[in-house]
Amino acid sequence: MTAVLDEPASRPNRWAAPPRPAWEEEPSRAGLAGKGIALSFACLAILFPLWIVIVTSLSSRKTIDEAGGLVIVPKGITFIAYKELLSGGQVTRAAVISILVTLVGTLFSMTVSVLCAYGLSRTGSLGHRWILMTLLATMFFSAGLIPTYLLVQSLGLTDTYLALILPSAVSVFNILVLRGFFMGISQELVDSARIDGAGDLRILRQIVMPLSRAVLAVITLFYAVGYWSAWFNASLYLNEQDMMPLQNVMIQLVQKQEAPVGLGQAIKTGQLSGLSIQMAVMVMALLPVAVLSPFVQKHFRKGMLTGAVKG
Repeated sequence: MTAVLDEPASRPNRWAAPPRPAWEEEPSRAGLAGKGIALSFACLAILFPLWIVIVTSLSSRKTIDEAGGLVIVPKGITFIAYKELLSGGQVTRAAVISILVTLVGTLFSMTVSVLCAYGLSRTGSLGHRWILMTLLATMFFSAGLIPTYLLVQSLGLTDTYLALILPSAVSVFNILVLRGFFMGISQELVDSARIDGAGDLRILRQIVMPLSRAVLAVITLFYAVGYWSAWFNASLYLNEQDMMPLQNVMIQLVQKQEAPVGLGQAIKTGQLSGLSIQMAVMVMALLPVAVLSPFVQKHFRKGMLTGAVKG
């Protein structure tokens, strides 16, 4: 009976703080209070503007007019702005374009980055040092905007969705992080698989990638956020308004002082404010990143620090 009662006490507490190093002194109460106050102010500085954007997007025209603009205290909630945006107009089309470009671009960028990083992690591969030095040089020297535009134009990529993917498809920094993580994988595992007859692609697919889920999740999020938030390539290489992604449409709507035209009867009749439309577009642009980031957050420390230190 005693053993049964004592068993739960012997289990480790998963929420307990990790043991403090011997050289690190215990924090004082004043220090803990100062950290709490600083973190509270930091959270408030981040959440308060987000609160204003969300509340304004859910407010009616009357509430916005009474507040004189942005709404802090909600007085009734209405989803008319989101209903008008998702009714099949320009914003809906732009959101679909952004989703497709993000999915295709992230898949392409991850494929190229993983293959390149794995090749560079094998120090005996052909041209390993020269390729690595060339990639590093591109981090410090760039051809410039005009040569890049002329190259894209000469390849016939203007007014195509490939112009939103190919010019910024690969990040050398992400390749170096992946390379550093791959180099930290035990060489004995790779050698044993090679003795069993596995080729490089099979080793990469069945050994290296399963052991690198943390860094792969982090780099995937980096690429996805980059594609979702990108607007410069579209403004530079696209001329057709119907091809613009969500970020460019959001910029166009936010820069307008009057209510956008063609977003539904609610705006024309005065039931909806153009400001609530602008805030609703901002919320739609932030929502995917806000939803996905917590799921990848646990991989950030292991993925980024291990890849950087071991590289």
